[in-house]
Amino acid sequence: MPKLPRITGKELIRALQKEGFEVARQKGSHVQVRKFVKDEKITFPVPIHTSKILKQGTLKGILRKAGISIDHLSNLLKR
Repeated sequence: MPKLPRITGKELIRALQKEGFEVARQKGSHVQVRKFVKDEKITFPVPIHTSKILKQGTLKGILRKAGISIDHLSNLLKR
């Protein structure tokens, strides 16, 4: 299994937008992203603290909710 990339919240949001997620709203240092899939809404927060690297557990949880594998995230980050 590939290693989890060390990225910031802003980098993650850019990758999620390439996957079809949109920024729903922002309150403070957290951005709500969402995507509609087969009449189902997927929504979750992404922390965007100033240039801080996301913790591994936080990133894993976001990827699980988004339905994105680590390999696919790496490909999105390279584009």
